[in-house]
Amino acid sequence: MEFSVVIHQAEEGGYWLEVPALEGCFTQGETMKEVLENAKEAIALYLEGLTELGKEIPKDEMVKVERVEVSVGS
Repeated sequence: MEFSVVIHQAEEGGYWLEVPALEGCFTQGETMKEVLENAKEAIALYLEGLTELGKEIPKDEMVKVERVEVSVGS
């Protein structure tokens, strides 16, 4: 299975990552590589928990993330 992830730069250094399709599924890492590896583990554990509880695995319906530029002020 594949899930979309959103990676953020952490204020204290490193990165943190969220999985929008899996509410409450987050992880962190010092490098981009580490945060992505940690994401695999976090997602696997999250899905394992859902399965154990007999819950359905949510579908990842994210199509694309884009950046939008806006002007502020005059």
